[in-house]
Amino acid sequence: MNYDTILQIAISIALEAGAVVRDAFPLTALTQIDLKGEVNPVTATDLAAEELIISRLQAAFPDHRILAEEGGLFNEGTPGGESGGQGRPFWVVDPIDGTNNFAHGFPHVGISLAMQVGGESVVGVVHDPLRGEVFAAAAGSGFTLNGKPFRVSGVEDLADAFLAAGFPYDRRTAEDNNVERFDHFLRRSMGVRRAGSAALDIAYVACGRLDGFFEIRLSRWDVGAGILLVREAGGRVTNFAGGEDCYTGETIVASNGLIHGQMLRVIDEGAAAPKPS
Repeated sequence: MNYDTILQIAISIALEAGAVVRDAFPLTALTQIDLKGEVNPVTATDLAAEELIISRLQAAFPDHRILAEEGGLFNEGTPGGESGGQGRPFWVVDPIDGTNNFAHGFPHVGISLAMQVGGESVVGVVHDPLRGEVFAAAAGSGFTLNGKPFRVSGVEDLADAFLAAGFPYDRRTAEDNNVERFDHFLRRSMGVRRAGSAALDIAYVACGRLDGFFEIRLSRWDVGAGILLVREAGGRVTNFAGGEDCYTGETIVASNGLIHGQMLRVIDEGAAAPKPS
């Protein structure tokens, strides 16, 4: 089975899970929300969508391993490990990226599925069930939005760039909560948005709605699909040091490629980085 065929199966699973999310939106009461952390909610819809995704993946690919945000690891092995890196394909799944948005009726959420082989994503889907959009890619086949090919933007100067960022779940107490970087980029770009779904933000870089994105302390399921989408759309994704290995989500910069060096310089130099004249 080739990657393009697997991608079509992944898209169909994401669409089916999207119907579960869409039918439950908006929540009728905040009592439907549990908390995994001070600012990290989970809802019954997260669990229902994830259960559906896992069951469909297991039925379609019974020998594949799965790592899902809410349910943990299904089958043995870890991504990038001895068995996870070179063994059977490994899926990373986020049933609702942007649960805080979903729980409060803010219509900006994504469903993210990525299949990894050898530690690299080779199939990726981000589905926005509330806008009916499917961002998809298979390794070597390019990136599509609702089936149509798209490329990253052509913006060449950070001063003209439209960016997005996010803040980690421990932002109330962590010394580094990404706020200073947000300020540095705000002063050197056309604008910075924080919409609350990293998976969608990265997908927006792939289709050219955003020129760049930066965040810290994400998880594998937040970035697994998006990394492939941007790279297949002609962009670049690295960690803050400029290294290509960013699948852990600890630090990540996604861009159209043209402004990537400028973004890394702002991250490295902070307030000392050049400002637009």
